[in-house]
Amino acid sequence: MSDHQTPPSGMWPVLYAYFDTLNRLDSDATRRQIDAAIAAGAPAIVTLGLATEVNRLSDAEQRTMIDDCAAHIAGRVPLAVTITGDSIESQVALADYALERGASWLILQPPSMRGEPEAFYYEFFASVLERTGANAGIQNAPEYLGVGLSAESIAALAAEQPNFRLLKGEGPAVTIRATIERLRALEQTLAVFNGRGGQELIDNLRAGCDGLIVAPDAYDRQVAIHQAFADGREHDAESLYADTLPEIVFVMQSLETLTCYGKRIAAWRMGFDVLHDRGARPSPFGIECARRFAQRLGPTSRALGR
Repeated sequence: MSDHQTPPSGMWPVLYAYFDTLNRLDSDATRRQIDAAIAAGAPAIVTLGLATEVNRLSDAEQRTMIDDCAAHIAGRVPLAVTITGDSIESQVALADYALERGASWLILQPPSMRGEPEAFYYEFFASVLERTGANAGIQNAPEYLGVGLSAESIAALAAEQPNFRLLKGEGPAVTIRATIERLRALEQTLAVFNGRGGQELIDNLRAGCDGLIVAPDAYDRQVAIHQAFADGREHDAESLYADTLPEIVFVMQSLETLTCYGKRIAAWRMGFDVLHDRGARPSPFGIECARRFAQRLGPTSRALGR
């Protein structure tokens, strides 16, 4: 690709992976998430992120997830695919597969090797970016992934690889703000998105983030918060955020909590249930808490006022 684009701002949902009673990917649950996200106003949809439990999916299942998403989205909104793999060749192969099926954006994760010098990860990203040529971002999440690039390296990578247009962070708003300020000082302007389940959502927007990438459990609420802030209705945004924050805090205790309880809250709000867990199993008290949050947020359509 040579037509380098600016990613759409706003709240991007990253889909959960649901499994049926036989431990197979549940394609119907994927479709229901996509429809709910688009109805809520998603400017793009992400798959194969940390919330998608990509570390628990086989290579074939990762491709199935891409296939299901691309087929059901059918061009209604851009599809962004998180790209993982411990070699340049494996990431390029998965990226090519996603692009062939219509993905608009790639979000590259660093390889799982830890303890390497920063230059190792820089060169890894640069090689994948150059070989794919696609509109892409990198996930710079040292708190979650154990490695990350400095603002200076991010700026240098953007100058070297013009298709690198998006930075996906996973850190406090003050950290993201410092990164944005440093990038501006280095005369590199990237679209910056945070994650962390929507924690500090409004302060992330104040810090200069173009949006956040979050799981679907409270997604419609977070779209409403973003829209209120964008419209200049900060009091409404703060009120909506205060009402949603207890659920965000509950599911964001860890990635295991997110993929155990967050996906249940999302499923119940969309009208179905979790049939199988590949990760942590819920406790009776955890189920009680998750049901209370799902009931408080209400069905997705009701939360949207539809």
